Amino acid sequence: MDFRKVFDSIPEKFDKGRTRYCDELFADVIEYSKLALGKTVLEIGPGTGQATEPILKTGCSYLAIELGENLAEYTKNKFCSYDNFQIVNSDFETYDFGHNQFDLVYSAATIQWIPEEIGFPKVYDILKSNGIFAMMLTRTDEKSANEALYSKIQEVYDKYFYPEEEYKCNLNYNNTKKYGFTDIECRHYHNTRKLNADEYISWISTHACHITLQEPYKSGFYAGIKDAILSFGNSITLYDTMDLYLVRKP
Repeated sequence: MDFRKVFDSIPEKFDKGRTRYCDELFADVIEYSKLALGKTVLEIGPGTGQATEPILKTGCSYLAIELGENLAEYTKNKFCSYDNFQIVNSDFETYDFGHNQFDLVYSAATIQWIPEEIGFPKVYDILKSNGIFAMMLTRTDEKSANEALYSKIQEVYDKYFYPEEEYKCNLNYNNTKKYGFTDIECRHYHNTRKLNADEYISWISTHACHITLQEPYKSGFYAGIKDAILSFGNSITLYDTMDLYLVRKP
């Protein structure tokens, strides 16, 4: 199974349920890379554009490369009003960028799907000298604010969660230094979300291993999750930590 393609089956659900990044993170990316009119940008795997519009608004020349055919079409329609928006439906690992080089290459929870020995050198090659590679992801703490509810949810997982394949991506972002990048730094941003049962299910149903969950487990799993949250006042509190890794090509 190619986990990279599972999101392509749910573009509308993905757009509705996926976590967004905070304004401060985008402001730092824009300031650090000095984005402006005339600068060139590549986004790897935009999905449905959770990290796209703030970059587009700088007036840069923006290109996205998206593996999923349905996601690419959805995102193309979503941002068609921007003259500086362009998207290619192809695989970053094998796509030939020719002589194109970029001032900024960035990924929002996508670069971890590409083996570092493929992804990091390719990004390095297509960056201009002094170009920036930005990688962002969100880590969510579901336990600290809801220990009793968290335990009840884990019981549902133990009973019903048997996906066809486990999510195993484990990229070390600091390994970029092995491929020639310098000035490595990581910045953190924090956010709190309060979700009801339906909102929580909408969110987790955009996770790769949840998408691949099949019957006879799927119905019982989501019903059990909903019942657990309803029994705790129909509310769950999530603490998000957004990580931004910034590196430079000398």
